[in-house]
Amino acid sequence: MADIECLIVDWGGVLTQPVDHAVSAWMKADGIDDRIFEKVMGTWLGPTGSMEAHLNPVHAIERGELEVPHFEERLAQELTKYAHHEINHAGLLQRMFDHFTQADDMRGLVYRVRQLGYKTALLSNSWGNEYPRSGWDEMFDAVVISGEVGMRKPERRIYEFTLEQVGISAPAAVFVDDIKHNITAAVEVGMVGIHHKTYAETKLELSAILGQDLN
Repeated sequence: MADIECLIVDWGGVLTQPVDHAVSAWMKADGIDDRIFEKVMGTWLGPTGSMEAHLNPVHAIERGELEVPHFEERLAQELTKYAHHEINHAGLLQRMFDHFTQADDMRGLVYRVRQLGYKTALLSNSWGNEYPRSGWDEMFDAVVISGEVGMRKPERRIYEFTLEQVGISAPAAVFVDDIKHNITAAVEVGMVGIHHKTYAETKLELSAILGQDLN
């Protein structure tokens, strides 16, 4: 293994509390059964999330190819179809992201890694959402948001683009994400991957990879 020089992390589900917790809270507030959102996403993404953007609104919004109001209209239409009551499309995504809470333990971990002299970067698939960027200048050397660069995970090119932003080769980077196929794609590029589940597990695995005490 090459000497690690950089830590790259996802946002939703890594630097925030688990995505499914936020989505469940939003659906409860909007009076939507949890299974309905899962059904819509399953229809749009397919079993492996491999459908192309012209058929897949999720891929399109993540690349910045679909405006937020149009995505909200399409999502609300699909949710309404299964919910059997009208889902208000206006501000739908903001209502969802209002339930995302920051994971202070993971933010602290990234900050400590950078303080040790490693480069750090954020690599996130966006849904046109505003990010809470306070403190990011102290946390990251580079920030790559899918909708701002016209690429999305797990496309190879977005990993290569992120590596270019920090001037690091793939074997010298560790990538942390909560979605398994995003990790698989990063490993195929040559990075070391950590599938994030909990802070304790990620800290332990990252400590072993870096050979550092991250407490």
